Amino acid sequence: MHTTESSENYLETILILSKSRPVVRSVDVAEELGFKKSSVSVAMKNLRERGHITVTKEGFIYLTPAGRKIAEMIYERHELFTRWLVNLGVDEEIAAQDACKIEHVLSQESFEAIKRHVKKL
Repeated sequence: MHTTESSENYLETILILSKSRPVVRSVDVAEELGFKKSSVSVAMKNLRERGHITVTKEGFIYLTPAGRKIAEMIYERHELFTRWLVNLGVDEEIAAQDACKIEHVLSQESFEAIKRHVKKL
């Protein structure tokens, strides 16, 4: 299940957008991330080829089970790290930015250990 940080960010963004919108389109992803639509189109093609998303003829983007698994894993990490850093006194915006960096590089084993530790607090 090796993916790039960029792919993980796109998948997480699609997941987040799908929670608040009936459908997600490339233009929505581009707007959310502040990227050009052409860049997002290339990324969507790559995600589609890897089997992480499907795109309807209308341009609606849906996560496949494999894509959803990755997106939910990254989102869980993001949420936990953001809350943890905020609880430590870090400004919420900085905590979210830092969480976005940490979520991609930490091993699953280390994440699970941190998660167990944070839940004890």
